[in-house]
Amino acid sequence: MFYITEVEDYVRVEPKLFGLPTTQAVDDQLKETYSDYYDKELGKAVAVIEVLEVGEGVIIPGDGAAYYNSKFKLLTWKPEMQEMVPGIIEEITNFGAFINMGVMKGMIHISQTMDDYVSFAKDGSLSGKASKRVIKAGDLCMARVVAVSHRGNDPKIGLTMRQPGLGKLEWIKEDAAKKKQEADKAAKAEEKAAKGGKKK
Repeated sequence: MFYITEVEDYVRVEPKLFGLPTTQAVDDQLKETYSDYYDKELGKAVAVIEVLEVGEGVIIPGDGAAYYNSKFKLLTWKPEMQEMVPGIIEEITNFGAFINMGVMKGMIHISQTMDDYVSFAKDGSLSGKASKRVIKAGDLCMARVVAVSHRGNDPKIGLTMRQPGLGKLEWIKEDAAKKKQEADKAAKAEEKAAKGGKKK
């Protein structure tokens, strides 16, 4: 889930940025600092939205940089349990698939790719035995977060596509069309039964 978070922290501005106006130097430094930042509480930093406030600079002996107490807004994405996430299948392996969710990547174990017996094919795809459904690299999918393991700057995100409304986008459309067809058929049968009852 995406969040806008207001942060107050001392920003260490490197000497290479000293020629710039202070706010711009702080902004440039924040963009560099948060370019690949992940925190268990905040999530993955996507962008520095704006610098709200910059205090007086402090220089620490032995360190050539300047420290500015600053307030700024961050756009972050934090994986939440049971959250539905769209993504693109990036890689297929014999144990599952890796999905790119835009901000971060997740893994779908082979047993969680579809509600079927799934096998790894020679062409690098995963296929269902009964359904004949196939997943390959480049497919657009909808998955659900079922596990998050925090390890440093690279958390592991476990996903599933076995629940209704999840899976490859074509499957979701097919299932919705099938459901609508069944509902229409049931409604017609009900209507027919009601008309038949009135004749008596």
